[in-house]
Amino acid sequence: MRQLYDLHCHSTASDGALSPTELVNRAHQQGVTDLALTDHDTTAGLAEAEDCAIDAGIRLIAGIELSTNWHDDCFHIIGLGIDPAYLPLAEATHNLQRTRLERAEKVSHKLEKKNIHGAFEAVVKAARDGMITRTHFADFLVAQNHVSTRQEAFDRYLAKGKPAYVPTPWADLEQGINWITECGGVAVLAHPLRYKLAANWMKRLLTAFKEAGGQGIEVVTGRIGPDEIDLAADYARRFDLAGSTGSDFHSPDNEWVELGKLAPLPVNIKPVWELLH
Repeated sequence: MRQLYDLHCHSTASDGALSPTELVNRAHQQGVTDLALTDHDTTAGLAEAEDCAIDAGIRLIAGIELSTNWHDDCFHIIGLGIDPAYLPLAEATHNLQRTRLERAEKVSHKLEKKNIHGAFEAVVKAARDGMITRTHFADFLVAQNHVSTRQEAFDRYLAKGKPAYVPTPWADLEQGINWITECGGVAVLAHPLRYKLAANWMKRLLTAFKEAGGQGIEVVTGRIGPDEIDLAADYARRFDLAGSTGSDFHSPDNEWVELGKLAPLPVNIKPVWELLH
């Protein structure tokens, strides 16, 4: 049977719409054989996902998507094959939950200044016991008819430089990578082209990423075209990084992003799953 890898997706433990069980079952229906659950700054969904994966006959790879700072901007690092019981990582995710809660309070306060009320209560309820993300705020703004789409919510309110944006003191890039590698995981730079860096800044980022112990880069992601795949693959080759594939699936409502619905990894790129034990 052909292996189908999807190494980036989200459940209700962070900002996904499906529970870990529902997510694994959907991945199975889509033909995924190897799935990494990579919720934002938490491993809370992994135990449930693992139980379901055993029943479904899917290999579940323990993962996380860590938010990190580098040169005052936020960059997401995927950890694959991590040990969620590793104490420094467990403590870090606990602290990150508090950081996200504090950010949610500040975002809500800024929205109130724009005469948009009730955001904090709504996002806490939506997140339940999971991590609160800006996507929860975007969904609230859509539900309250302040915007028509999630993207519009970011463009008008939540993105950097917009009225409800709150800069957040994440761990620095090197520290985030250390948490991943010290517990046996592989650090992968998530969706590198989404940061819209100029070529010289991308070179600096990938140099710092690799010097800190990073080993992979997402080459194939959801909603990516052939030219973008070629560019990401070129970064992988130039910096001797393994290539990863991940849909970044969040919800069945997004018809453009589906679990396992990914272009193949270019044949001249070393697959990141060869680094996983």
